[in-house]
Amino acid sequence: MSTTVSEVIVETLLESGAERCYGIVGDTINHFTNAIAKSPLEWVHVRHEEVGAFAAGAEAYMTDELTVCAGTCGPGSLHFVNGIYESHRNGGPVLLIASQVDSAEEGLHFPQEVDQKKVYEQCSVFCEKIQNPEQAKRIVVMAAQAALNKRGVAVVIVNGDMFKRTPEQAAPWRVHRSTPMVRPSDADLASLAALINSAVKPAIYAGIGAKHAQDSLIALAEKLQAPIAHTTRAKEFVEPNNPYCVGMTGILGNKAGLHAFEECDLLLCLGSDFAYTQFYPEQAQIVQVDIDASHLGRRTPIDLGLVGDVESTIAALLPLVDQKQDSQFLTQAKQQYQKDLHTYLERAESGNDLIHPQTVTHLLNELANDDAIFTADGGSPMVWLLRHLSANGKRRFLTSLAHGTMANAYPQALGISLAYPGRQVIAMCGDGGLSMLMGDLLTLAQEQIPVKLLVFNNHSLGFVEMEQRVEGMLDNYTELKNPNFAEVAKVVGLQGWKVTHTDELHSAMEQWLASDQPGILDVDVNRVELVMPPQIQASQVASTALFGVKAVLNGRADEVVALLRDNFVR
Repeated sequence: MSTTVSEVIVETLLESGAERCYGIVGDTINHFTNAIAKSPLEWVHVRHEEVGAFAAGAEAYMTDELTVCAGTCGPGSLHFVNGIYESHRNGGPVLLIASQVDSAEEGLHFPQEVDQKKVYEQCSVFCEKIQNPEQAKRIVVMAAQAALNKRGVAVVIVNGDMFKRTPEQAAPWRVHRSTPMVRPSDADLASLAALINSAVKPAIYAGIGAKHAQDSLIALAEKLQAPIAHTTRAKEFVEPNNPYCVGMTGILGNKAGLHAFEECDLLLCLGSDFAYTQFYPEQAQIVQVDIDASHLGRRTPIDLGLVGDVESTIAALLPLVDQKQDSQFLTQAKQQYQKDLHTYLERAESGNDLIHPQTVTHLLNELANDDAIFTADGGSPMVWLLRHLSANGKRRFLTSLAHGTMANAYPQALGISLAYPGRQVIAMCGDGGLSMLMGDLLTLAQEQIPVKLLVFNNHSLGFVEMEQRVEGMLDNYTELKNPNFAEVAKVVGLQGWKVTHTDELHSAMEQWLASDQPGILDVDVNRVELVMPPQIQASQVASTALFGVKAVLNGRADEVVALLRDNFVR
């Protein structure tokens, strides 16, 4: 029996480790999906391709294995773009089969024709078209290999009629994966050791590039008596059981992380690519170690930039550095970190009639399983996850920190839940994010994917509203007239709970978490909750005060009272 290009692609995807393909069937991929239906590759039928891309990307990110999306020509494939960008930026190994109109019509402005290569070259590590049947296996192997080894998205473009064609021969192409050890040269390491040995108050800034190097980080911190701050994406890998951890820096960070940066005389940036230049120290020397040379010095001027993976670099560096005895800088940072954690607990207190989102997240931290997996929408849910959920080495976290999109949380949770059946998967959703892609609640119901959706319902685009107020502007176009999301859940076949008062929260959350069905917990939270930075600047206070003046002049004095009462008077 002849093997078609469709069958070759499916077979190669399976050989490359893929287990699922997310998409919507139709015209130019019907022969491809027919081949999937006859194979062990699972097809996940979503209602919107963007959800499929988020789900596939989250599965790929969490498992470090290849996950697949497939889209019809033109509009179908274009719907994937935002989710594909997410994986392009967070390093999830995703392969997109982007179909094209039949080859006889290509280049003639046929309906739905889109130049897929121009679209996807900017957000992929591999983007090629299968030009003839004999290329099918080779192209897909190269795509999968690029996605897995370069940590990103690979795109294979296929004309609709190409799926039906039959290759005359099939060479035994296969995917190769490698885990090389990369470290700086001996001369570079000697230069780094000299900087470290002359430093009095060194600090470490660990990023996602250090995710497999926690033991090495701790060993280095112990030898240097250095506090370890971490990026937002590195929370789950750096924070657990780490006596040197002092939290984060940046607008979402805490005082201990911020002060460690401000007071150190040497900052070791290890696998970190933190984008906000204003938070780097102005006086300290800065060293950056990264596996990608293009990252060196692109966020702030540095004194030494070295190429290497973090674990191998630390292993080679440790014998070269002196044991430091003075622990005063470290002790002060750790003491401040404990104060920061206490402040977070204080902010988790609510009265019965006004629920602070921190209260909701703190309770979730207590009641969720020790190995739960959490996602969060961009905006304030992301902040509550980073500040109020504890990393213990078993829990996993995923937010859109590099791409910064809305509406990612529950689509990502969908894919993660399929990859980890039996584990508790919780999506922390903003009301704006949930409503943007609400259609795939039907997918959760149809496939009975037991994702737990927690909705922080403040009836606004809360993070945007805060940004506008801090700039001294009246908030514009941020109000959301929401339904009761618990009732929406029930209508589409999910379970639903609604909470409007604090004394209802504990019982409702317990029931929601205990259910083996997908469900929504819709909690009305304080609308004017401010995301307080680790250190208040005079300009921020002035901007908020300016909002107050404008609000009063525009007849909205009650909002000024609410802003002060609900954020500064607890």
